[in-house]
Amino acid sequence: MDDDERWMKIALEEARTAGEAGDVPVGSVVVMNDAIVGRGRNRRELDGDPTAHAEIVALREAARSLGQWRVEGTLYVTQEPCPMCAGAIVNARVARLVYGCTNPKAGAVTSLYQLVSDPRLNHRVEVRGGVLEPDCAKELQGFFAKLRRGPGYRKPGE
Repeated sequence: MDDDERWMKIALEEARTAGEAGDVPVGSVVVMNDAIVGRGRNRRELDGDPTAHAEIVALREAARSLGQWRVEGTLYVTQEPCPMCAGAIVNARVARLVYGCTNPKAGAVTSLYQLVSDPRLNHRVEVRGGVLEPDCAKELQGFFAKLRRGPGYRKPGE
């Protein structure tokens, strides 16, 4: 197992905790000098906060622990970041982003947009995708399958 897989497994633990709490199971960790400086998981439902995505929570914690807004380490996240999170990653000057599965509906790293590598921005991020992709995708698929089976579920547009 390489280091990226090691850290992604910890992000997956965060994702599972989010799912158990009723939030979409996405987890994230920020690593610098072989140590975790920030952890996050989706907390939108729990906190009633539309910005409480796993990456944002992890970046906030990392900035607090570092005592500065520049979070120049590696951010691991179980799903490709959305536009809001990709923007935060650029603004935090994250050096490297490692994600698990793609996000075909809102991905802003490779799927729909390429924000973190856009040459028009003042910072670009090194990216590695697909780390433990089957495990990361399985967490999301299981969560949404369970949600669809639950009482009161309505398909979008109904």
